[in-house]
Amino acid sequence: MNHTGIQKIVLAYSGGLDTSVIIPWLKENYNNPEIIAVAGNVGQQDELDGLEEKALRTGASKFYALDLSEEMVNDVIIPCMQAGAKYEGYLLGTAFARPIIAKGLVELALKEGADAIAHGCTGKGNDQVRFELAIKHFAPTMKIIAPWREWELKSREEEIDYAQAHQIPLKISRETNYSKDKNLWHLSHEGLDLEDPWNEPQYETPGFLEMCVSPMDAPDEPEYLTLEFEQGVPVMLNGEKLSPTEIIWKLNELGGKHGIGLLDLVENRLVGMKSRGLYETPGGTILYAAHEALESICLDKLTAHKKQELSICFGELLYNGLWFSPLREALSAFVAETQKRVTGTVRLRLYKGNIFNAGLKSPCSLYSESIASFGESDYDQAQAAGFINLWGLPTTVQALQRQGKL
Repeated sequence: MNHTGIQKIVLAYSGGLDTSVIIPWLKENYNNPEIIAVAGNVGQQDELDGLEEKALRTGASKFYALDLSEEMVNDVIIPCMQAGAKYEGYLLGTAFARPIIAKGLVELALKEGADAIAHGCTGKGNDQVRFELAIKHFAPTMKIIAPWREWELKSREEEIDYAQAHQIPLKISRETNYSKDKNLWHLSHEGLDLEDPWNEPQYETPGFLEMCVSPMDAPDEPEYLTLEFEQGVPVMLNGEKLSPTEIIWKLNELGGKHGIGLLDLVENRLVGMKSRGLYETPGGTILYAAHEALESICLDKLTAHKKQELSICFGELLYNGLWFSPLREALSAFVAETQKRVTGTVRLRLYKGNIFNAGLKSPCSLYSESIASFGESDYDQAQAAGFINLWGLPTTVQALQRQGKL
C-alpha cells in the first residue's frame, strides 16, 4: 500500500480489539490521516455502548453509527432463509452482515470524500474477502487498507500489548480473549481453547454463552410456538403480527431459553484452511426449521429438490463474498418465484436444544390426506403395476440382454 496521498480514512469500527488498535496504528503509519470511525448497527446491542467516546478518545475525528438491522434482515437474511442457504451447516451469521456494512461504509466514504476504507479483518479469514468485494462492487477504485496484512503485530496477544502501551481501554482480558462477532442473528466464538478440536466447548461456564443457555440448563418443560408465513416471509409469531426483525428478536429469546441453535463446527474457510468456531443462533435456527417444514407441504417435488441443490451454491456465494454477483441475483429470482405459495402456519415444540415439528397447515398445501391415507382413499393402487413396469423398463431390458434373451 502506498501511504502517500491518503489523508482521510473511513474505518469499519466495532470497538473490539482489532479496530481499537487500528486507529492509533493508522495515525502512526499513514502520516496522521483523519480517521472517521463507522459502526454498523446490525443488532449487537450493548456492544455499541460507549463506542463514540472510545473512538474519539483513541484518535478518530468523527464517529457514525449506521442503523443497518432492518436492511440486513429484509435484503439478506430473509432471502437466504427462503433459499435454505447454509454453509456446511453454518447459518451464515457473520456473512449476513458484511455486504450491508460494506455498502454503508462506501456510501459514507463517498459522502465524506475519503481516500480509503480500512477494516480490521485478518489475512487468514473470510471477512476480508466479503468486505473488499462489496467495496469493489460499489467503489471499484477506492483504496482499501487492511492493517492485519501490513503491520508487525502477529497475534491478539501482541495487540493487547499494543493497546496497553497506548492506554487503549479493552473489554477483554488475555483469559477471555475469544474472537467474537455478534449481531441480531448470532454470536460466534473462535480462538483460545476452541483452537484445539479435542477441547469441548465450555457451555456450562458462566459468561461463555451469551444468547443461549446450555441444553443441560434449559427448562424441563417443553414450549410450543406458532409461526405464520406469507409467501415465504415470517409475518406472525404466536398470533401476534410482527416484522421479520421483531420475530427474530423474540425467537432469540425463546430459542436461547431452551438451548436452541448451538453449533460446534470445523469449517473450510475460503482462504483454504480449516477453522473451528462455536456459533449461537437461537432464533435463526428456529426460523430456518419452520420455513423448511412449511415448504415440505407447499412445494412440488421437482422444485423442492432443485431448490435444495441450489441452496448449497447460494450459501457458498454469500460465504465467499459474492453477494453482489450476477449469479446470486439470478438465484434470488428463482427463489422468489418458489416462495409465491409458501404461505401457512407452523407449530413447533422446543425442548432442551431440540426443535420438534408439531403441526403444519397451509391454504397452498399439496398434501392430500384422502390420497396418502393408509385407510380407504381415492388412490387406485392397481395403477402402480403399470407405472412400475414402465419405470423399470430399462432395468428389465438390461437384465434380458445380460441373460442373452434380448
